[in-house]
Amino acid sequence: MLKVVHIQYSIYSAGRAALRLHNAMLENNISSSILSLHPDINDTDIIRHARMKSVIISWIEGKILSFITRKTNRQFGQYTYSVLGSNVSKLDQVRKADIIYLHWVQGGFLNLSNIKKLARLGKPVIFFMHDMWSITGGCHHSFDCNKYKTKCFDCPIFPHDSMVDWPKKEFVKKLKLYSKFNNLYFISPSRWLYNCAKESFLTKDKPLYHIPNIVNTGIFRPLDKMIARQRLNIDSKGIIIAFGAAMLDSPYKGWSYMSKALELLKKSSRKKDISLLIFGISMPGQVLDNIPFPVSQTGFLRDSYSIALLYNAADIFVTPSLADNLPTTILESMCCGTPVVGFEVGGIPEMIKHKENGYLAKYRDAEDLAAGIDYCLDNNIKGKLLPSFEKSFIIKQHLDLISSII
Repeated sequence: MLKVVHIQYSIYSAGRAALRLHNAMLENNISSSILSLHPDINDTDIIRHARMKSVIISWIEGKILSFITRKTNRQFGQYTYSVLGSNVSKLDQVRKADIIYLHWVQGGFLNLSNIKKLARLGKPVIFFMHDMWSITGGCHHSFDCNKYKTKCFDCPIFPHDSMVDWPKKEFVKKLKLYSKFNNLYFISPSRWLYNCAKESFLTKDKPLYHIPNIVNTGIFRPLDKMIARQRLNIDSKGIIIAFGAAMLDSPYKGWSYMSKALELLKKSSRKKDISLLIFGISMPGQVLDNIPFPVSQTGFLRDSYSIALLYNAADIFVTPSLADNLPTTILESMCCGTPVVGFEVGGIPEMIKHKENGYLAKYRDAEDLAAGIDYCLDNNIKGKLLPSFEKSFIIKQHLDLISSII
């Protein structure tokens, strides 16, 4: 039986994409396993975690990276230059696999030298790109910067007087790695990132594929709204707007635009009984004081069933992301029948059909974001998963890819 190993920073990072793909492969008679750095769930025969030594190395790596990026411009988001890492190429789980999927492996788990050792095993190594890190000099989203199309230099993330050009060093290392091995493949879940990879100097000549993320429609499905609210202990019969993010101050998630849209909604909307449902984070008191509607907070939810209840409890889900690939939150919300309002950026337009299952607002336009919320509520728009995101269609694409490269 064909054996696949998915290597991932943690089970819950990158929207559980590795876990969902792993489960789908098991359902289709592929012997799939996961190697995760952090022990999010208990070890099993098919889900294993790296040794404590790797966790300690990752912690040290975090300290090194904090020093490297101490003077960076935070508005451009996360930057990763991998110094340390763990050699997982000698593990039985990896050596016995026929194909290696690399998901989000930054955060001190794998560096480029570790990835080179995996490539030397001669097995197909598939980079499943959850952001732009694989095709840049280290930034996870380039925003308006296009230097990855030529060679990363004079990076806007770093000050001009930096003693070391970290993005250039990282870019050159990746170029050497990608050029040396012909068993490296790249999958993008969004058409947007696929097109970026086609233009990147690093990956333009590498095998590139577009295969979306999988969502579990057995868990994420429409439920009775009032029952969902009761289960979450939400005492509201009015309109609920949902918003979620891992970090409120993330330059990717666009909270300032969400906040402004809520203010505009309060002034202009005829609907008075509105409340906000926030998940993934806990809002600081000073932020809560500035929200013009009542707020309920759930914090970070690890249980998929609870997350599905949350989408069902909401009338609309708003994702004001300023940089994103193919966020699974949108797919999950659509499966639950809850429409989504988001900016027209990254892979978001691939999931939202404007004014049919949600609303695509003009980029960085809080007024249009508010207008989108009003439009969906006024027209009783329902969320719906588009046909290209059907699980059976997606897993077939992976099976076809595996067949073509084995």
